[in-house]
Amino acid sequence: MPTIISMLITSLYNIADTFFVGQIDTQSTAAVGVVFSVMFFVQAISFFFGNGSGNYISRELGAKRRRNAEMMASTALVYAIACGIIIMITGEILLTPLSVWLGSTPTILPYTERYMSIILLGAPLMTGSLCINNQMRFQGNARFAMYGIVTGAVLNVVLDPIFIFGFDMGVRGAAIATVTGQLFSFFVLVRMSRMGENIRYHWRNFSHSWSFIKEIIAGGTPSISRQGLACLATVALNVSAGFYGDAAIAAMSIVNRITMLIFSMIVGLGQGFQPLCGFCYGARLYARVKSGYWFCVKVGTLFLVTFSIVGFLFSDSIISVFRDDPDVIRIGIVALRFQLLTFPTCAFMMMSNMMMQTIRKPWRANILAASRQGLFFIPLIIILPRLFGLLGVEMCQAVSDFCALIITIPITYTGFKDMK
Repeated sequence: MPTIISMLITSLYNIADTFFVGQIDTQSTAAVGVVFSVMFFVQAISFFFGNGSGNYISRELGAKRRRNAEMMASTALVYAIACGIIIMITGEILLTPLSVWLGSTPTILPYTERYMSIILLGAPLMTGSLCINNQMRFQGNARFAMYGIVTGAVLNVVLDPIFIFGFDMGVRGAAIATVTGQLFSFFVLVRMSRMGENIRYHWRNFSHSWSFIKEIIAGGTPSISRQGLACLATVALNVSAGFYGDAAIAAMSIVNRITMLIFSMIVGLGQGFQPLCGFCYGARLYARVKSGYWFCVKVGTLFLVTFSIVGFLFSDSIISVFRDDPDVIRIGIVALRFQLLTFPTCAFMMMSNMMMQTIRKPWRANILAASRQGLFFIPLIIILPRLFGLLGVEMCQAVSDFCALIITIPITYTGFKDMK
């Protein structure tokens, strides 16, 4: 439950901005959707270091080697914050060309620049806080990790209407509220790391050892594949939707937020499974790994089936909550319903990906991580609109999910065969 809440709250950062900015105009809503791909990329870096080190930490704790786990935790955190600083500086220097490359139309560009110039300032805070969050989770202390993320997100939701409407700051106010929430989360998580049995961070534990870097790469590349390709997929989606106007970008942005909010619960369920998976795999308790996997698949699938039915029946009402524009609602309804057709299969695909990542099967984990929003989605978002126009944009994710399911089944089977 704490990991589900943490992932849900992380998604609320973007949902809150989309909801409140949606009360201004369509261009501001679309701008938030364009910058979402940047936040995806920053999250990808965070999860690369957080999950890469966390998988190693859980295995070492399961094998009673705490000293190795302590060194890995501090090493990964330093690298994560350093990468966040590099992203911030690079993004601010290349602000205008980056905004255009991400899919901004001439009418959206000014709003994108206002929002992204402030969001980039929070990149080091996001990489640091999400790295700590994931490391705590892999130690089995998900409750402390949840506190840090929840407090920052709640602050963001409270400040959004104050800055956007109270101070009349528009889309800039949404960005300031987000960065303020991230700053608060970071300091709360640092404080939480010094409570209970959590591993403490200290400079003397930082190491340049290649063995640690190799472990981060092996354990973290599936995460950066999953999140990084989702970033590229969002860029490709914005560019393709841009041919059909600002309303199409806004509609696809809203649909992405809705599905990501629900999908975050499945990611949280899988992240709750990962510490158990890592500890039991390190202790060679393979039957428990398999039992935990199937439990998560069943619970996740049941949840997604329920949401898909509700979302299909009330799709028009759900879209209109974020933007009451007839064109946005019309495009959003079709896109949301297409995604909901294959949504129930995502629990199986996500759990398979996380299991392969945790038991250190990097090639198989990377293939599964890349399949849903990279390996298939990016080629399809180029091909389908040429064949079906706007309908091709709306149906792309559903077709990609079906293709990803086909390759997930045999890869999962081989993973189970290896655990004897």
